[in-house]
Amino acid sequence: MAGTRACMHCGRPFPDRDGPGRRRRYCDATCRSAARRERARQDAVPSVPTPPGRKWVIDDMGAGVAAVTDAVRRLAATLSERDGAAQLDTIAAARDLNRVVDRILRKAVQQTREAGHTWQEIGELLGTTRQAAFQRFGQPLDPRTGTPMADAILPGVADRAVELLSYVITGEWTAACQDFDATMSQRLTPTALAAAWAQLIGMVGGFERLGEARVYQAGDYSVVDVPLSCEAGEPIGRISYDRAGRVAGLHFLRGDSTR
Repeated sequence: MAGTRACMHCGRPFPDRDGPGRRRRYCDATCRSAARRERARQDAVPSVPTPPGRKWVIDDMGAGVAAVTDAVRRLAATLSERDGAAQLDTIAAARDLNRVVDRILRKAVQQTREAGHTWQEIGELLGTTRQAAFQRFGQPLDPRTGTPMADAILPGVADRAVELLSYVITGEWTAACQDFDATMSQRLTPTALAAAWAQLIGMVGGFERLGEARVYQAGDYSVVDVPLSCEAGEPIGRISYDRAGRVAGLHFLRGDSTR
C-alpha cells in the first residue's frame, strides 16, 4: 500500500512503500514503548491538590493545553488508518482527549467558582441546571466529618449502573435485579421492574441510546444519573448504591427533574 505516513509518537514521516503488509504505526520499538508509557501515564489521571498562587494555575492550564494538543495529534494520526488495530488506537486516542479536556474543564469551573461566579451561571453556560453542574463539578464536604464527599464514591459504580440499565433495556429483568439490597428485592421484583419500564416506554417512546453517566455522593449513597434518549423524551435513570455496593434505589425521572 503506497503513501507517506507519520509515526504516531514522534511524527516523523515514513517513506513511501508499495506492496502488501501491515501498515507501520511507529518508527521503531523505542517509539512504540514511549507511546505505551504515555498512555499509561494519562490513564493514571492522578488527583493533585490545588496549591496557592496564580503561577501554578497558568503553568497547570498550559500543561493541560499541551496535553490536548498531543491527544489531538494522536487522534488525527489514527483517523487515517483503516486496519482493525488502528481503529482501537482511534478509540484510545479519543478517550485520552476526553479525559484531558474533562480535567481542564474541572479546573476552569473551580477557578470560576473561586472568582465568585454562581452555579447558576456555570450551569447556564454549560447548558444544564445549577444542581447538575454542582453534582458534576462541586466539592461538597460531609457536615458530619468535614471530609470531601467525593472521597466516599464507590469505584466502578458508573459502569455498574450502565450495565444494570442495559439489562433493563434488553429485557433481562432478573439480571437487572441481581445486586438489589434486601429492601429493593422485596419492593421491586423482576416483574415489577418490567412493568415500570413498560410504563416509561409508554410515555416517552422507544429507547434510542444512553448518555454519559454522572456520579456523585449523596449522604451515605453513591448515586449515578444516566440520561436515556427516547423517541419523545429524555428521562434519567438514577441508581443509588449503599456503602456495601448493593443497589438501594432505582428511579426513572423526568429529564428536567433537577430544575
